[in-house]
Amino acid sequence: MTGAYPLVAISIGAMLGALARYGLSVTMNALVPNIPMGTLACNLIAAYIVGFAIAFFGSTAGLSVAWRLFLITGLAGGLSTFSTFSAELLTLIRDGRLGWSVGMLALHVGGSLVMAALGMATLSLTRHT
Repeated sequence: MTGAYPLVAISIGAMLGALARYGLSVTMNALVPNIPMGTLACNLIAAYIVGFAIAFFGSTAGLSVAWRLFLITGLAGGLSTFSTFSAELLTLIRDGRLGWSVGMLALHVGGSLVMAALGMATLSLTRHT
């Protein structure tokens, strides 16, 4: 795919992902002061989207590459936030809240793996029913 289509697909996806990330952070980060839930939700949702998209694109021939760029590179890339997660984790460590930091690390990494696997499994489950 050449031309402006890849850039447009990525840009629209990234904008929507970033706006969703902002909304989730504003509404959820204060729910659990020790673990910003908006950041966690963003990363888990993005992992699910990537898992589903990889399974979907791997089993569906003929789709434009623009859709993959929109969903994975743009939307999930704009929604997920490794840098914010890293900064929040380091803040917990700096503040001596090691138990919370270990919990947060486990939730983000373990949860993202589980959500990506669930995203992949969703396609399989929906196609067999």
